[in-house]
Amino acid sequence: MAASPSTARAINDRLALRLLQQEGPLTAGQLKQLTGLSRPTVADLAERLTAAGLITVVGEAGEQRRGPNAKLYGIVADRAHLAALDVRTEGVAVVVSDLVGTVLAEASAPITVDAGTGPAVERAVTLVERTAKEAGADRLHTVGVGAPGLIDPASGELRDSEGLPEWHRRLVAALQERLPGARVSLENETNLAALAEQRDGVARDRDTFVLLWLGHGTGAAVVLDGALRRGASGGMGEIGFLPVPGTPGLPSATDCGGGFHSLASSAAVAELAGEYGIVAEPGVHPAAAGAVRAATARAREGQGPAAARFLDALAGRIAVGVASVAALLDPGCVVLGGEIGQAGGEGLAARVQERTARMSPLPTEVRASALGGGAVLRGALLTARGHAQDELFGPAAQGHAR
Repeated sequence: MAASPSTARAINDRLALRLLQQEGPLTAGQLKQLTGLSRPTVADLAERLTAAGLITVVGEAGEQRRGPNAKLYGIVADRAHLAALDVRTEGVAVVVSDLVGTVLAEASAPITVDAGTGPAVERAVTLVERTAKEAGADRLHTVGVGAPGLIDPASGELRDSEGLPEWHRRLVAALQERLPGARVSLENETNLAALAEQRDGVARDRDTFVLLWLGHGTGAAVVLDGALRRGASGGMGEIGFLPVPGTPGLPSATDCGGGFHSLASSAAVAELAGEYGIVAEPGVHPAAAGAVRAATARAREGQGPAAARFLDALAGRIAVGVASVAALLDPGCVVLGGEIGQAGGEGLAARVQERTARMSPLPTEVRASALGGGAVLRGALLTARGHAQDELFGPAAQGHAR
């Protein structure tokens, strides 16, 4: 059945808007080439989207042998302002951007565990408000929040979890109260990191992969056939609880000690580095990432066998988790994310891949993160932008202009 004229217009408009979002400003001729639409149809949609306040002329582009300069159309970037938060156990980082994702302001603040729930929430929300003001945003349209822990798939809220501060669970409600009209969405931090690596990082060529988060804690995000998978309870990827050899005990339902967390968390990696006499680079957080970076540099320059032995031992631990993931999901590719994964770089990834091949018959490429700890904030911003554009670029937002 052929689409109605209004449906066809909506489809064409969304296609053009997506291209402008992905490619940047384009001329009518470039839109015609990329969409396959006729020149009159492109002219109509450009007029329609301009009237709706969604696109505007942002400049001119010289087109060789095609007459005078052509108008460049781009998305109206200040149509909406977005915020992204990376919530950690020890603090929060915030960025505020326009609708096309250009960062206008960013800030971070430590929040100590003894601050108390109320003051901690107030400090985090105030930081968002102050950063938005610095960015020149009168109001925020959408806020994306990344946090550790399990997200209830029914309510979209953080589930009760030992070891995580109570202010994490109170933050979303406080943001919704203090930012009237803003849409606030919450997602697990590792899942957001995987989305960022898929869009802007080392997994851009992969429809199926697993991101193994190696930072303060451990986690995994699973992307199958291009879609992020969360599991029945929202807990897919809680690899810290995976029972593994090499630990003194077993994890429990409330404590991942004794699981993979005990092999690859920042505390475990820092302890392992100490056993090999590896001193962390100063100013790197967490300290385990500083130790891995220092060892990687020394091993690359051939400055002593201790660094290589430490990296070999660490790779053996990480490979236990990678081989387990491969046996269950056969993703073909595992990205070592987080600050530790990024610090180890291609050298650590190659070591993990080699050791995984000894344990698993399934070929698994291991890659180092391109985004590291910044992937959570990037993923939260991408998610916020996607939600905002879905609303603003939808038929309802444009109907008045037709």
